[in-house]
Amino acid sequence: MALAALVAAAVAALTPQQKAALLVVSGQPAPRGVAGVFVRPWDRHLPRPPGALVFVDQEGGPVRGLRELPPVRAASAYASAREALAAGRATGQALRRARVHVNLAPVLDAPDGPLGSRHFRRPAFGVAFARGLEAAGVGACAKHFPGLGSAAVSTDLAPRVPARVRSDELAAFRAAVRAGVPCVMVSHAFYAGYGKRRAVIEPSVYRLLRRLGFRGVAITDSLSVVRGRWPVYWAVRSIRAGADLVLFTSAADARAAIRALVPLARRGELDAKVERVLRFRRGLLVGAR
Repeated sequence: MALAALVAAAVAALTPQQKAALLVVSGQPAPRGVAGVFVRPWDRHLPRPPGALVFVDQEGGPVRGLRELPPVRAASAYASAREALAAGRATGQALRRARVHVNLAPVLDAPDGPLGSRHFRRPAFGVAFARGLEAAGVGACAKHFPGLGSAAVSTDLAPRVPARVRSDELAAFRAAVRAGVPCVMVSHAFYAGYGKRRAVIEPSVYRLLRRLGFRGVAITDSLSVVRGRWPVYWAVRSIRAGADLVLFTSAADARAAIRALVPLARRGELDAKVERVLRFRRGLLVGAR
């Protein structure tokens, strides 16, 4: 049976609860059935749900979910694509040994952006880093689409960050797509000309990503940036806007989001996304054996 038919059959066999959970990446202690677990230094040793992909922020320098693993150098330290490629390969090999499946890297935002040493000097270096990860069997997740180069501050630091869609940043993401990155993270910024909502819940941003030729999984930046009803509200809006995976650092938020997504699953709104996630998971889990 062809892969597409196998995946479709697998989706048809799932319950609405299972479909909803497969669109969620959760911080620890993660609920059963989630697509993936996001690991941080202080919770890396907690038990993980069976079959879940393991995601980590392993950009380099101070941004490392597994601090004893490479890359020791920050992204801004690389002087050539060759250096970045080697760093990506070494990082991927180390993560693979640690049974990590997805690295939420590289940052492809332009180097004049607000993230300091997290920016590569040139977008090509970030794409080379991603190629190194992929060569080692670890999925790269390019971020923060469609780019934070024009932002004044990081979206981690302010509730409302305006930005512009720039051709140089789109070119960087297009190059990553052509290099085969299976995952792209969408940012929390507000982009002039692309609606009045933050990118993670804005359909026009996801349409822009797909117009670049991207066929992999689109994941949100963490929706646990606020408390109360907003993470769950954004989860439903993100999925309807075009996201395939919603990311939470809070396990409580993840559980609430799964409950909120079940009605969409019952109406068949999640099936195409679940198929895409299952193909993504299959490629990484089979390759890890």
